[in-house]
Amino acid sequence: MDYVSALLPPVVMAVFFSALIVTIVKSQGGANKAKEDAAVDAAVARAESVRQPQQGAPKTGDA
Repeated sequence: MDYVSALLPPVVMAVFFSALIVTIVKSQGGANKAKEDAAVDAAVARAESVRQPQQGAPKTGDA
């Protein structure tokens, strides 16, 4: 019976992990795909605009 108690936690975790992966894969796409893509594109654009200084603006830290 020790082998059952030793194998049960990894088997349970594997089943839950597999269910999580299936849920993630199934939730990709669908009716909200365009909305999700637009939100990601907007977040990337905001991050890039903050990271890159605007043209014509003086750079700080240059001596």
